[in-house]
Amino acid sequence: MAFYENTIIAKQDLAEKEIKNLKDKYNELINTYSGKVIKIEEWGLINLSNKIKNYRKGFYIHYKFEGNKKTLEEIEKKIKIDSSIIRYLTVKYKKLDTKNEFFNKNSK
Repeated sequence: MAFYENTIIAKQDLAEKEIKNLKDKYNELINTYSGKVIKIEEWGLINLSNKIKNYRKGFYIHYKFEGNKKTLEEIEKKIKIDSSIIRYLTVKYKKLDTKNEFFNKNSK
């Protein structure tokens, strides 16, 4: 199994309950398809450097997980049809850094 980081950017106008449901949905999806979520980080509402689909801000959710090709295919398939997500990025790693949180609110 390989290690992955997946960052999704949700629409800025989603309610807090919808964001929680979105986070839980992809957490459950990773665990269902033989993956294992190691860490979930909510980075919050962040300004985008360029407009994406007429949005100037997005709510960032960052997953660190372990999975295989099937896990990755299912996640990306669901993300592509999810209308509340405006952008995503998945990166493969040999080893995950679980200690550092780059957008931690307490580190300022």
